[in-house]
Amino acid sequence: MAKNRTSPEEYTRPLRRILVGVLVIALLGVFLMWRIDSPRVERFRTALVDTVVPNMDWALVPVTKAIGMVENFQAYARIYEQNQELRRELQQMKAWKEAALQLEQKNARLMDLNQVRLDPKLTHVTGVVLADSGSPFRQSVLLNVGARDGLRDGWATMDGIGLVGRISGVGDRTARVILLTDSNSRIPVTVQPSGQRGLISGDNTPAPLLEFLEKPDLVRPGDQVITSGDGKVFPAGLLVGTVAQSNDRRLRVRLAADYERLEFLRVLRSHELEPISDPGGLVADPVTLPAPEIDSENPQPEAQDG
Repeated sequence: MAKNRTSPEEYTRPLRRILVGVLVIALLGVFLMWRIDSPRVERFRTALVDTVVPNMDWALVPVTKAIGMVENFQAYARIYEQNQELRRELQQMKAWKEAALQLEQKNARLMDLNQVRLDPKLTHVTGVVLADSGSPFRQSVLLNVGARDGLRDGWATMDGIGLVGRISGVGDRTARVILLTDSNSRIPVTVQPSGQRGLISGDNTPAPLLEFLEKPDLVRPGDQVITSGDGKVFPAGLLVGTVAQSNDRRLRVRLAADYERLEFLRVLRSHELEPISDPGGLVADPVTLPAPEIDSENPQPEAQDG
């Protein structure tokens, strides 16, 4: 089949050859011009560079941006590593802070215990709270002191501020403390300044009841409550708390001791107090009724037998 002489390929092939030849000649001329050491050629090269290069900033923008992105990425990577290191240091600082706070709290408790003023006749031993067995039905804690330290049942325990409870159960190395909030706790107290005597009855709530007051009208919220020493249960004058009134209009005692942070307790050695053998004798002494008087003017006739 004969080839069509009027096809576009016959025109494009010579044109490509011409363009390639012109480009080769131009590149060769530029090369030669750049290699010539003539002063005129040097001035021409300088003028050409001054004219073309400043106007080529737009061509360098992508390269500059790409280099900036790489540098920013490296900076972000370094910042991320520093952030992770700071997080680890922050966790360590939090642990150290918690340990420092615990030591500070323990130191404050011990300082409070040392500042409590007691009767010179009373000696004491300080114990650490080992466990808290508080429950909805029983409020007590366990101390790391016991019979080997001379502890006895019924002795009072205090924290750095006020009365906490009494010893109820002594082992060789441990002792259990029944708190004032326990339902089995009954403590005779005096309300100041009215001097009214009453009884603190625990009901497993943070504020035990204040009961058996002779004249409740003389007692006001905010009055100070101290142990009365009645029945020789506790030494007199130990701070218990302040009077408060609940929503049901019943009088309660806001305890001075911090029951949320019982770490150290001071057990008061009250050797002079006798052990309780008759709990009923704590309420009142037996009353002897007087003999009935007989009217001498109108004596009653005696009953006759038969």
